[in-house]
Amino acid sequence: MRGERATAERARVLIIVQNLPVPFDRRVWLECRTLARAGLDVSVVCPRGSGTGRFQVVEGVSIHGYRPYAPGGSALGFVLEYAYSFLATLWLVLRARRGGPFAVLQACNPPDIFWPIAWWLRLRDGTRFVFDHHDLCPELFRSRFEGGSRLALRGLLALERQTFLAADHVVSTNTSYAEVAVERGGKPASEVSVVRTGPDLERLRPVEPDPALRRGHRHLVAYLGVMGPQDGVDIVIAAADLLVNRWGRRDVAFTVMGDGDSRAALVAERDRCGLQDVVELPGRVSDATMVAVLSTADIGLSPDPSNPLNDVSTMNKTMEYMALGLPVLSFDLPETRVSAAGAASYVAADGGAEAYARALVELLDDPARRVEMSRTGRERVEQELAWVHQQETYLGVVEDLIGCAARVDASAAGSRVTEG
Repeated sequence: MRGERATAERARVLIIVQNLPVPFDRRVWLECRTLARAGLDVSVVCPRGSGTGRFQVVEGVSIHGYRPYAPGGSALGFVLEYAYSFLATLWLVLRARRGGPFAVLQACNPPDIFWPIAWWLRLRDGTRFVFDHHDLCPELFRSRFEGGSRLALRGLLALERQTFLAADHVVSTNTSYAEVAVERGGKPASEVSVVRTGPDLERLRPVEPDPALRRGHRHLVAYLGVMGPQDGVDIVIAAADLLVNRWGRRDVAFTVMGDGDSRAALVAERDRCGLQDVVELPGRVSDATMVAVLSTADIGLSPDPSNPLNDVSTMNKTMEYMALGLPVLSFDLPETRVSAAGAASYVAADGGAEAYARALVELLDDPARRVEMSRTGRERVEQELAWVHQQETYLGVVEDLIGCAARVDASAAGSRVTEG
């Protein structure tokens, strides 16, 4: 069986992620658990999260954390943040390697800056490199800094090309990203695999609704995810303002869970609109709280607007809503349609906050449609999208690369014996 040798030898795998701490990064944590359960020795280098220190072992996964540094959301701020993250990551990679060489390095983006570490480990140890393609950094820049520097965009494209060039295999989150790897990155299709960020059905099990979470309102709608300029959470606040202050709908409560660069501005806008009793912004919450809120809510909000990044990206929150049987309200984005299909109600891609708010009201007032969407979403996750259906492809990629590394190691050892 493929992987028996790798399991027996406790091959070492190192995962680098900069965007989120682990285990908070859902995708990376699913990957870590899959590898650890297969008997591999898994280490992670990432920024520290709330309540975590320099080193911890969680479910057999060794997590090396560095102090996060985020000087702001400007282009210069990102440059400083990524330079710091690269140096901090390199230091911890060196520390983690004291336990022995790694058979496989996995780097997750954004940003596309870790390919020099991959080349160095390959030259030193024969380490194979898998690129876990979470985001399209050039499209992220175009979406976040409309009309931004062409030089900066060319730089991001160059970093992306170097990452693809260094990778032995690319794992893409959807078919749109896989096409970029082939067409823009020049990777052979045989070196690209689609592994969707499927929900973990062990973690996402609906619980009994808690009426207290509605805070005295008839309906509850919820958002879960990152709060950056490109995530459209400002549309949720604007929609709540329309419902309450213009249309007089006082039967809807909003719970907006998550954190990010825009959260402080969103709280300020909520307060400016006088929506403190309607819109709750609790920040990051525990899994138990998240499941309780989404099990109680009537609709899951995916307000990501149409832009070069969102049009081709799969939204993790959409999949998690579906896993908990929650109807989704989304703008009409190509990859969201691929994932959600009939589990979502779609607002015209060029629509704004008012169109989103009107669609929200229509869906709230149509309970029969919500029931059908709930059933469709849960079935799609259980039968096709859940991590249990994705993990075999992912594990196969890593184990195949471990086999390549072992063959290279054996060849090098044979050469040394011959030379002696």
